[in-house]
Amino acid sequence: MRRVVFNQKGGVGKSSITCNLAAISAARGKRTLVVDLDPQGNSTHYLLGKAAGELKDTVADMLEQTVAFTVFNRRPDEFVHATPFDNLFVMPSSPELDFLERKLEAKHKIYKLREALKKLGESFDAIYIDTAPALNFYTRSALIAAQRCLIPFDCDDFSRQALYNILNEIRDLQEDHNEDLVVEGIVANQFQPRASLPKRLVLELMEEGLPVLPVRLSSSVKMKESHQSRQPLIHMAPKHALTRQYVDLFGVLHGEAVELEPLAD
Repeated sequence: MRRVVFNQKGGVGKSSITCNLAAISAARGKRTLVVDLDPQGNSTHYLLGKAAGELKDTVADMLEQTVAFTVFNRRPDEFVHATPFDNLFVMPSSPELDFLERKLEAKHKIYKLREALKKLGESFDAIYIDTAPALNFYTRSALIAAQRCLIPFDCDDFSRQALYNILNEIRDLQEDHNEDLVVEGIVANQFQPRASLPKRLVLELMEEGLPVLPVRLSSSVKMKESHQSRQPLIHMAPKHALTRQYVDLFGVLHGEAVELEPLAD
């Protein structure tokens, strides 16, 4: 399964959601790949730590060869790196993505990522794609390459307005480029269960018929500690409440029965 985590708004937890779901997948024995398409490289640094600054053979290198004059292109798996965690791999980001974007657009290489990930799907059970906070060439490539899309939502009114735009953009892309793409759900992130506004916003989205997932990810300093230690929650704090929420979210996405707390009393 190829799954993209996408939102045009920054700071909504795309990298955290991508890496933590992928880490749970890997911990369950699935051979799992994270593809980092954000030039900032947050997922790359999260999963590789200091080693991220010394990497060669990145996702930018893989894409660049599609516009270079080469006789033989290297295989996509040659740009995949192991992480310190069993079964978890990453195709790392690079700042070079910024410089490469215009060249890829000019050469109409929007489907090259899908071709590469389909090939990698032969050796990986799950592929998670992290994206930049923008609707650019790379996020469109990711949405074209993916089968499922998760949309993080950070429970404020500005995010709500942006959410409608995102869903419209995805709908257009489905019609023109990827009719098999399914919006798997909206993930309420940094949720504060004792505050009235987040609960009201989530309830209103559900009443509008939007696909809000039943698991809400709490706001917690534990996530910042996880970033600092370069360890996904399932490894750093397996019994923490936020880790449990991620495990429940993973379960919901895979059709497992999970016990969920009601949104309203």
